Amino acid sequence: EGPDEVTKVAFAVDGCQATFEQAIAAGAQLLIVHHGLFWADPVRLVGPLFRRARTLIEGGCGLYAVHLPLDLHPDVGNNAELARLLELQDARPFGEYHGNDIGIGGELDTPLPLDALVERLTQATGSSPVRVLAHGPEEASRVGCISGGAAMMMDQVAEAGFDTFITGETSHSFFHHAADYGLNVIYGGHYATETLGVKALSRHLTKKFGLAATFLDVPTGM
Repeated sequence: EGPDEVTKVAFAVDGCQATFEQAIAAGAQLLIVHHGLFWADPVRLVGPLFRRARTLIEGGCGLYAVHLPLDLHPDVGNNAELARLLELQDARPFGEYHGNDIGIGGELDTPLPLDALVERLTQATGSSPVRVLAHGPEEASRVGCISGGAAMMMDQVAEAGFDTFITGETSHSFFHHAADYGLNVIYGGHYATETLGVKALSRHLTKKFGLAATFLDVPTGM
């Protein structure tokens, strides 16, 4: 029910009231997000969810959410971008989730002290990591990347032979999990690690279709 023609697209990590209002204010006819409004179960359109939907409808802005496909995409995915920006060699998919390998890992050309890898990640995302667990070797050489909230996939990271794991966020219990595996873990921030895919998708669509595009930065610090 939106505009028949799309000339401007907004991109954001999260589908929320703030990004919806910013997309409409920017004159976008379509907003593409990584985290959308609806997941597996039916929901009632009441409260904040109703207000979000109403904002889009009244603003004439469509919404397209792309979650796991944007984590695992080999060209514009979050993890493909992480691997590229971290300059990982021989990058390969790993980390099975719902039937697909969503992570990408590879080798550093030269082993790096952990703090140097942290700095490289900071430059890639534009944000300092939330937490660093130095439970592995002092120099990182084999790095596995799974953006967002993937601490529960630490077993697969270790089994794949990586000595350092980069993901977004964690919870208390995974501190000892990393220690017992002897694994370095860099929590780069759920939000920060998942800005990369929507930005890459924005560049791709701009080049392919000549669309005007804007990235809406609404960081959570998490």
